[in-house]
Amino acid sequence: MSQTLLLPAMRQVLARMARLEQQPLHRLTPQQARSRYEAAAGVLEVRAQALERVQDLHLRTRDDHSLKLRLYAPSHARLPGLLYLHGGGFVLGSVATHDALCRRLAHLAQCAVVSVEYRLAPEYRFPTAHNDAWDALQWLHLNAQSLGLDGTRLALGGDSAGGTLAAACAIQARDIGLPILLQLLFYPGTSGWQRSASHQRYAHGFVLEAEHLDYFFSLYLRTPADRADWRFAPLDGHDSRGTLVDLDGVAPAWFGLAECDPVVDDGVLYADRLRMAGVPVGLEIYRGVVHEFIKMGRMLEPARQAHQDAAQALRLAFARAPAG
Repeated sequence: MSQTLLLPAMRQVLARMARLEQQPLHRLTPQQARSRYEAAAGVLEVRAQALERVQDLHLRTRDDHSLKLRLYAPSHARLPGLLYLHGGGFVLGSVATHDALCRRLAHLAQCAVVSVEYRLAPEYRFPTAHNDAWDALQWLHLNAQSLGLDGTRLALGGDSAGGTLAAACAIQARDIGLPILLQLLFYPGTSGWQRSASHQRYAHGFVLEAEHLDYFFSLYLRTPADRADWRFAPLDGHDSRGTLVDLDGVAPAWFGLAECDPVVDDGVLYADRLRMAGVPVGLEIYRGVVHEFIKMGRMLEPARQAHQDAAQALRLAFARAPAG
């Protein structure tokens, strides 16, 4: 599809990427792809925000793996917290690749952000990333007080694959009564299949390409049956009884979607399903930008606006609950 829908600044970014003439991502080994993603992570980001508190943490997962987390906070006050799950197709990404974004959210929302370095595929396939995210959320809920945070005011968020993990953990939190005030979802993957119109409309030339999705999912999923699991596909996945996963009573959601993105229709459809279940939903579609745009704030005004909008959604959610 033509790139005429894109903002001029977005077209400039894509032109710069094209001039690099790099090997296509889906032809790289996972290790090569990670190195490229790490190297490019900060190039288009806003300047890293200085914060009063930045602390590396570790937790022991259910299978005794040491999971790295990083806590960001603008002060040492007793703040509400956001558990943040980075994007990268379940194959790429780390605490380091999303450092600037997490710092910015902590500063703008005046909350603590705890970023999770969950395990990646293909070394660790589905559902390891989900299990790590869920273990981290439970750990934060149980240890917030000892970390100096307000465990009664917690939110959950992520971008892309991290948005998938956040959405699925919000369902699981509902199931055990773990209180979450907001799920903050930047262009999450929500469907097990690439069938919506936007997958065809933006299949090539818009950063996240059809071949990339095939590459990521081939490395992450164990079998085709995993596509129908709600932990991978909260929009159209099924539970252990084989029925469409129930969304009644999950946490309120805020969506920040990119207009020119293969997964934009799936995000809208998931927002609609949540609304139909009676869940409060806020949704913004940022025009003329692509997947990954929130990490391009140095070049793109919509990225900076999305940071502000997400922070406002967090502040409002935290304000609705009394401090614990």
